[in-house]
Amino acid sequence: MYRYDEIDATLVAERVAQFRDQTRRFLDGKLPEDEFRPLRLRNGLYIQKHAPMLRVAIPYGLLSTRQLRMLGHLARKYDRDYAHFTTRQNIQYNWPKLEDVPDMLADLASVEMHAIQTSGNCIRNTTADHFAGIAPDEIDDPRPYCEIIRQWSTLHPEFTYLPRKFKIAVTGSPADRAASEVHDIGLHMRRDANGQVGFEVLVGGGLGRTPILGKVICDFLPREHLLSYLEAILRVYNQEGRRDNIYKARIKILVKAKGIDAFRTAVEAEWALIRDSALRLDVAEIDRVRAFFRPLPYEKLADINVTQGQSADFQAWYRYNTRPHKVPGYRAVIVSLKAHGEAPGDITADQMDRVADLADRVSSGELRATHDQNLVLGEVRQIDLLETWQTLKALNLATPNIGTLTDMICCPGLDFCSLANAGSIGIAKQIHERFNDFDYLYDLGHVEIKMSGCMNACGHHHVGHIGILGVDKRGEEWYQITLGGSASGKSSLGEVIGPSVAKDAVAETIARILDVYVARREDGEEFLETVRRIGVDPFSERVYAAAH
Repeated sequence: MYRYDEIDATLVAERVAQFRDQTRRFLDGKLPEDEFRPLRLRNGLYIQKHAPMLRVAIPYGLLSTRQLRMLGHLARKYDRDYAHFTTRQNIQYNWPKLEDVPDMLADLASVEMHAIQTSGNCIRNTTADHFAGIAPDEIDDPRPYCEIIRQWSTLHPEFTYLPRKFKIAVTGSPADRAASEVHDIGLHMRRDANGQVGFEVLVGGGLGRTPILGKVICDFLPREHLLSYLEAILRVYNQEGRRDNIYKARIKILVKAKGIDAFRTAVEAEWALIRDSALRLDVAEIDRVRAFFRPLPYEKLADINVTQGQSADFQAWYRYNTRPHKVPGYRAVIVSLKAHGEAPGDITADQMDRVADLADRVSSGELRATHDQNLVLGEVRQIDLLETWQTLKALNLATPNIGTLTDMICCPGLDFCSLANAGSIGIAKQIHERFNDFDYLYDLGHVEIKMSGCMNACGHHHVGHIGILGVDKRGEEWYQITLGGSASGKSSLGEVIGPSVAKDAVAETIARILDVYVARREDGEEFLETVRRIGVDPFSERVYAAAH
């Protein structure tokens, strides 16, 4: 993984010292709230419903065990003994004291981490496929390019005060595991006819109040032009993006208003001015960064049948919670942060310490945070899988539900967020209670539930196979249901099935939806395929006929 050089370390240390002084002056009454607010936001500090919330960047989701232990230390010392992984490969602390945040940032800096640009109207943490570098279907490893983008975008003086926040995702595989089509810029790695690496560039994706899928602005961008082309897009957005209405300030609104062809023309004109500038990447610089991500010294092993003679519990875990690795004899292991009855994405300080110990033993001392609010041990020898399962099971981190209905995405909702209209965590627990039969879950196959407590869509409800959106009705919590969304491969936005349902009826509503799927599916057909084939009307009829 990438290691800080002197410039990185100095930059982060200076930012910590700067924010410590800003916080002291604010607490002493010498810095007004309206001046302190943009400063704290650019250091990842929100003010939530009950307390401040600190969001820590995990660049492209990659963590060392030393870093994970530090995250556990922060949870234990400054929070309430746990933290929350998000859909953008970050981690959040919901209960820190404002006066402690500079100390938290100093502790993070000691392990080459920070919270810079995890909030505010700037370029946020660049995200990637959580199987980057190990996926068998990968065209190339996207992480070196994510790191190049990180170095270019961090504290970029021209893009410090954009019209609105800006998110970039990169995927190196045809299977889009980075949800790139719902980002402001999505980068898909490609090879041209000569085998040269480049990018298909999408622009203008995003969720929230106006969900839009990104559109292709460039079919093939040679890798040497990556930064100059990104800068050209950002310049057009910075110049032309709206600043008069926060709800119309994202780049997706600008792209929609101009049209993709006119937007492309504006970008090309800007790009012509800078494409051969110092932003042009040479092979030596790409190779320098790539060296930080060179393949591990894998052992020469053969694939083996590790499930033969093992328990049904282990076999289920192997099937659902492990994935193929490009190197024979290895598997990727998904650490499920979706134990039934627990808040999706939450992890305790003790669990972080113990998972770090496990990663040191079986996974080369590295982990990955996923877009689905889980963790991945990327380098596990197949002969170590039984030990891995036993350790994770003892930690309540081996629930064999990855890709099933209960592997749901869930934002903190009304329990913590001051913007939320309704709770999310309680609904997740309601769903866990209603669907606790794993044989039934396995029969249903791949079903993605994504849930948000408000229209900001931190839970990506628009692109859930089943989306759940919390709404406020005269002070009561209700929930709008959508079907048919997807953020991977053939992406789509879900369609609302009808009026919102009461809080205590969400799980039962999902049960009725699933009854239709089971009755109407064709052989081998997954839930999303059935919804796309028959439409939402049969599901709506079943839900609301039963309700009346």
